[in-house]
Amino acid sequence: MQKTWRSSVLLAYSLAVLAFLYLPLIILALYSFNDSRINAVWTGFTLKWYQALFQNTRVLEALTNTLIIGFFSTIISTALGTTAAIALHRYRYKFKAVINGLVYLPILIPEIVMGLSLLVLFSQAHLPLGKPTLILAHITFCVSFVVITVGARMEGMRNDLEQAASDLYATPWQTFRYITLPLIMPGIIAGALIAFTLSIDDFVISFFVAGPNSTTLPLYIYAMVKRGISPEINALSTLMMCATVSMVVLAEILQPRHHHHSQEE
Repeated sequence: MQKTWRSSVLLAYSLAVLAFLYLPLIILALYSFNDSRINAVWTGFTLKWYQALFQNTRVLEALTNTLIIGFFSTIISTALGTTAAIALHRYRYKFKAVINGLVYLPILIPEIVMGLSLLVLFSQAHLPLGKPTLILAHITFCVSFVVITVGARMEGMRNDLEQAASDLYATPWQTFRYITLPLIMPGIIAGALIAFTLSIDDFVISFFVAGPNSTTLPLYIYAMVKRGISPEINALSTLMMCATVSMVVLAEILQPRHHHHSQEE
């Protein structure tokens, strides 16, 4: 009886936490289909706000910029972060603790401080603000998340398979290609997913380093909100939310396959 009571309380608490986290998102998505421009009044179901979005050239331009910046920053930060994670967890060297601490620094530094520092850096380097500076800025804060994600995967990885490959006269590249890479692939996928999500969602740092013709979706939403919250903003935010959820689901589908493949290897 006491166990049932505790289970009911924990269930109710869990549902309350989930409602607190997801109820605002559900309301946002619901009112993106509202026929009225006033969010406080529901007048009927419609898709006209989504149609208006895809007919808005500024939205399409911001979407294109967001995807381009997110793609290149994800590819580069994933490659750099994976390489750094392997180096940090495979080799011993002086000041390892200091370097590991520096990896966390971009995560701990407030975004407004990092955005301002990057703006000063680009100004001193005489780099014109635009897509290249946005990509460089996004790489700066995405690399740390990739390092941590891939590193967490390597922490729980068995080393006996790599040792066995070396005993069978496999070259370091063959060991990495057929043993290490399949084992850490779930971590790489998760790191890339986090990097892409952070890139397309970033506002503060992008606000500092964005230039003409490099407006991203978060910057465009901010500009629209200053004129008042409209159903177009709800629709655009809902699409971004659905894209993020889709990436999470895709990563969860792909990870078991790579894990199974690594076991077969």
